[in-house]
Amino acid sequence: MSTNITTPGNGAGESRLMNGFLNAIERAGNKLPEPALIFFYFLLVVMGLSAVLSLMTFDVVNPMTQETVQVNNLLSAEALTNTLANMVTTFTTFAPLGIVLVAMLGVGVAESSGFINVGLKKMLRVTPKKLLTPMLIFVAMFSHVAADAGYVLVIPLGAIIFMSAGRHPLVGIAAAFSGVSGGFAANMVPTGNDALLQGFTQAAAQLLDSTYTVNTLCNLFFGIASSILITLVGWWVTERIVEPRVSKMTIDGDYQHEEDMSSVSDKESRAFNRASLVMLLGLAALAAAAWPEGSMLRGTDGSLTSYSAPIMKSIVPLIFLIFILPGIVYGFASGTFKTGKDVIASMNDSMSKMGSYMVMAFFCAMFIKAFSDSNIGTLLALVGADGLKAMELPGEATIIGMILLTAAVNLLIGSASAKWGLLSPIMVPMLIAVGISPELTQAAFRIGDSSTNIITPLMVFFPLVVVYCQRYVKGAGVGTLVSMMMPYSIAFFISWSLFLLAWWGLGMPLGVAAPYTWSAG
Repeated sequence: MSTNITTPGNGAGESRLMNGFLNAIERAGNKLPEPALIFFYFLLVVMGLSAVLSLMTFDVVNPMTQETVQVNNLLSAEALTNTLANMVTTFTTFAPLGIVLVAMLGVGVAESSGFINVGLKKMLRVTPKKLLTPMLIFVAMFSHVAADAGYVLVIPLGAIIFMSAGRHPLVGIAAAFSGVSGGFAANMVPTGNDALLQGFTQAAAQLLDSTYTVNTLCNLFFGIASSILITLVGWWVTERIVEPRVSKMTIDGDYQHEEDMSSVSDKESRAFNRASLVMLLGLAALAAAAWPEGSMLRGTDGSLTSYSAPIMKSIVPLIFLIFILPGIVYGFASGTFKTGKDVIASMNDSMSKMGSYMVMAFFCAMFIKAFSDSNIGTLLALVGADGLKAMELPGEATIIGMILLTAAVNLLIGSASAKWGLLSPIMVPMLIAVGISPELTQAAFRIGDSSTNIITPLMVFFPLVVVYCQRYVKGAGVGTLVSMMMPYSIAFFISWSLFLLAWWGLGMPLGVAAPYTWSAG
């Protein structure tokens, strides 16, 4: 199968040095075993290392427990017994697994019926091709409102959208991934992550000042401005660095893209209108149910965006319903579906494509559980924080050091809450001591956390994105994805860090009730 791919530029500005660097990363990365085996080997390494380190004593105190960190021996009889006894639940409770499979059941029906393709055709008619990249990155960042929906919805759609526009699908995956994960700390509206991090930040600040409070929206204004920065930087990286290089890759994967994406028949248009009406009515019903102050969809505090709010906990089931219902309507109205068996067949087909992901998810879940149980990640994070504290740098340099430390720890500990839970009790009081506010410290943490999300295979959705790439390029592997995302990671880290320093220097507000300097309440 041959596919014509166009690029928005001639790639003349691409650095030979950068291209060689990225090619070396890709070659080295793709020489690694299958991702599932990588996680398996990492599991063995962690287990062996835990046995050695468990014999040593470390003078490092966990600020959350006030106890000395001790590495647990995963090769002990008790630990091995627990691993076997909990293996099934470790896999079935692996957070991304259920999210991905349930969402893909609904999205799979909408895709197989043709509803999504017709919607993309119509969207491409009104979106200038020159603005396709920034539009995708911005939408990807906005998807943070819907928890992890961007990973299972926006990223695969990015590939379809770009391929429909005659561009390489892996470029669409890279652009969407950069917005969903690399721009995780940037958004135009508050998300549940704001409340999650605020709780840790306030608790850490109160270690020194028991009356100090941190507003949930303390990083809102900086986050809004950051969404514009990340869109522009991601746009430039995509079209100047990533696309000229990725477009040379041969598209040889098992994907369905034979139809003409330039026209929509009258029958398809009528079916799409009916299905869209069903989708809009469903969204209107959801809005009506959530609007009242006493809605069951709200949290105990009346919020719709807090992690405890039932509507936030129902995001994935809602995605399932929002896509499967119009998908079914479109399928029967257009003739794609004849009977209910066709609907079930489309769901079966979507699950059959997820086999390799489920295998990777199993070993990934086992590795992450072992890494957490061993306490090795905790030890490394706290040692790094102590090292930064001992350097006694000036304010601006300390903020950059904070971003660097977070970025490094992010390569080992994927969960933002786990990282901030470990680092905040150390870093917030430490920076308070040099006059830096907890709100500014939190903003620095969020930059470091976001910038390296897209290059660490330990991020729980990373294996899923590798699978997306393999749908179009069979030989794509961990090295392919890391090499695609490395330019974004570097560009985001540098530009975002400088942007924070400039924002600080100009005295622009970080957010609601968010000072730059600390003063006792």
